[in-house]
Amino acid sequence: MKQSIKPNTLAMPTPVWCVGSYDKNGKPNVMTIAWGGICCSAPPMLTVSLRKATYTYGSIMERGAYTVSIPSAKHAAEADYFGIASGKNSDKFAVSGLTPVRSDVVDAPYVEEFPLIFECKVVETVELGLHTQFVGEIVGIKADEDILNEKGMPMMGAVNPIVFAHATREYRGIGGVVGSGFKIGKKFME
Repeated sequence: MKQSIKPNTLAMPTPVWCVGSYDKNGKPNVMTIAWGGICCSAPPMLTVSLRKATYTYGSIMERGAYTVSIPSAKHAAEADYFGIASGKNSDKFAVSGLTPVRSDVVDAPYVEEFPLIFECKVVETVELGLHTQFVGEIVGIKADEDILNEKGMPMMGAVNPIVFAHATREYRGIGGVVGSGFKIGKKFME
């Protein structure tokens, strides 16, 4: 039997995405978020939701751009640090030893050591309550060559991304393939 739980942010999993921005003085900053996702396919758009109290919020509002750097499991500690420290009080890149790189298509930095990067131009902001959702058009994608398949597409197994379980505050890896999309469900159509 199912048990009722008080409404909460328990959907799982959520992404572990590192959002890059420049502050008003041009200092690169990065913040880990879990509230984000793809929201449109044509044009391709990606959303991130931030609280106004975050340092990154003001930077994105001012610059109108952000990047999303997707960390591999080997950088879980750095990604966690990016989410618990404030760029207002520390230089997260210097402390973590990771490298900020200026995007050549948007006014925001990305994390060099992370294998997959999305460069986004803000096209809309939506006030949702405690969070503001930034809707960004994906105007560029950068990927390490060794994560791409023969068709030039990123392979999840090579990226080795992590996800976050909000209810238990755990970072988790992603398991193996369980089936082919748009194929395994066809058995119900016969």
